[in-house]
Amino acid sequence: MIAAYHGIGVRTFSSSIATVAPRLSLKLHELSEADDTEALAELLHRCVVPLFAIRSRRKGYEVSTMKAMMEMVGLNAGPVRPPLVNVTPEEEDELRTILSEWVKFL
Repeated sequence: MIAAYHGIGVRTFSSSIATVAPRLSLKLHELSEADDTEALAELLHRCVVPLFAIRSRRKGYEVSTMKAMMEMVGLNAGPVRPPLVNVTPEEEDELRTILSEWVKFL
């Protein structure tokens, strides 16, 4: 994602993570700009990879997961529209665990 973009010269990107944790999105960008590959890899592994693992489970989960997380942090995301579906209660628990890693970025 961001490291790959920077590797080919792209210096801007759009991230759905910014809808929930804009400071996390900015930190990812800063680490990439600084070419701090070790810190970037650690942050991606801890904060992004678990989210993307859930998002890849179903078509449309890119939207469903972000709306669920927005609601969890007190932002009004509104319902998903059909044919998309909400994440399961078990996945909501997984998203809360991910958010616990994002606390300093909220």
